[in-house]
Amino acid sequence: MLIYKIFRASEWAQLQAEGATSGAPVDIADGYVHFSTAAQARETAAKHFAGEDDLVLLALDSDALGDALRWEPSRGGALFPHLYRPLRLDDVLWHRPLPRSDGLHQFPPEMI
Repeated sequence: MLIYKIFRASEWAQLQAEGATSGAPVDIADGYVHFSTAAQARETAAKHFAGEDDLVLLALDSDALGDALRWEPSRGGALFPHLYRPLRLDDVLWHRPLPRSDGLHQFPPEMI
């Protein structure tokens, strides 16, 4: 199953430069890297990245992350994937820009 991470362009650039990251400030504060499923990603973008441009959507294979990935309750009790180790560049299967149009982030067609 694919899971998704939304990064600001600067966070993506840091991951590319360093090869690994503990995530965005919220990830570092919480002690794990937050991810969303395809069904959750749009709400995540609207709630946590409203009005933001220069975002990048990363796709990862949940099975490849092994035991470091845990599914835990979050918004409304829904289970969200959380990674309890640094995110590595080689974990990323693909990345796409996440532009906005009419105030909403436009997700790539492969997520539909």
